[in-house]
Amino acid sequence: ILDEPTTGVDPLSRRQFWELIDRIRARRPGMSVLVATAYMEEAERFDWLVAMDDGKVIGTGSPGELRMQTGQPSLDGAFIQLLPEAKRRRYQQILSGMQPTNDLTIGQYAGALRNWVELQHEYEALFCVVDLHAITVRQEPAKLRKRTLDVAAMYIAAGIDPDVSTLFIQSHVPEHSQLAWVLNCMTGFGDCSRMTQFKDKSAKREAEFVSAGLFTYPALQAADILLYDADDVPVGDDQRQHVEITRDIALRFNGRFGETFTVPRAVTPAIGARVMDLQHPGNKMSKSADGDAGVVYLMEDPTAILKKFKRAVTDSDNEVRYDRAEKPGVSNLLDILAACTGDGPEALAERYTQYGPLKNDTGEAVLAVLEPIQRRYRELLGDPGELSRLLHTGASRARSVASATLERAYRAIGLLPPAP
Repeated sequence: ILDEPTTGVDPLSRRQFWELIDRIRARRPGMSVLVATAYMEEAERFDWLVAMDDGKVIGTGSPGELRMQTGQPSLDGAFIQLLPEAKRRRYQQILSGMQPTNDLTIGQYAGALRNWVELQHEYEALFCVVDLHAITVRQEPAKLRKRTLDVAAMYIAAGIDPDVSTLFIQSHVPEHSQLAWVLNCMTGFGDCSRMTQFKDKSAKREAEFVSAGLFTYPALQAADILLYDADDVPVGDDQRQHVEITRDIALRFNGRFGETFTVPRAVTPAIGARVMDLQHPGNKMSKSADGDAGVVYLMEDPTAILKKFKRAVTDSDNEVRYDRAEKPGVSNLLDILAACTGDGPEALAERYTQYGPLKNDTGEAVLAVLEPIQRRYRELLGDPGELSRLLHTGASRARSVASATLERAYRAIGLLPPAP
């Protein structure tokens, strides 16, 4: 079809695979195609296939699943088999995202972004700005739109490469909302009521409007993950509960309707996974009603950042030792310094005998990490057309995968497909 050799080539990334599909569609829009995307060498069989007809994806899965989906007793003759000799290995998938509700902090960088940048070269990675999750609480429309673009720009500025990873806005892929309703019907009342995020946010808004979306958001979050067959979900230590409920939903669905979704697992970085407030080291670093004196933002002025570290709360005994329980303030500084340098917090503690130098060095290490990020971020926002193009490309790529998963789920639960 492509007039190119297909044997002895390196494994395709998911991005390269869908680019190949687009080229096939352009060359032969009416042709039926069977594409082998993963070859299990030890089993001598293709593990995952995509069937296309008239330029549309009409089924995914194993050869047996495709025969059922397409109604063809044999795939030979009904389809043209592409790339049969190339032995493809299946890359593991990861997916993660952040809400565009506030300016991003060094806590989010150390707990998530820094880890994502490394993992994108080891996995087929998808990263999204989860704007649909943001509207579970009241948002000002203009601010939400601006922050959505800001967070997307910060992903790229921090090192997420749109040519390596799939980067998109959650609401630009409607399959997220569509699968969320299906998974809502597979999620128990008790599952939602036990979620820490719902209990915390609803308690803070007892005198205000509490949306049903805030209660049922685990189904949308599960849809975010399960749409892309994500194997791993990189999260901060305090976010593991969200992945656990997604696992429960996937297992429940698979147990009732057959193997449909990949069951994901949480991946947490070993260093700097949870950065605490500089003024209240018992609390996670995030913007709160108590102010932001202990919060360091990724786009904050360097002078202000250094001042916040110099005023960071420690304790009165002036012993530099890594002990989360007994010395939370000092340990938090060591965790932040470790996240910036790559050294372990215990080893870093041995280099200091006073708090002053530790505070100063931690502030300087943060500035060294943030300077190139801030510069790249300003460049991206200075070219909104290019940023929009990158997000459109990412959303198109994500939909190519998500639509096939949604069709698989609809078919599994018995929804009647529309007439062709």
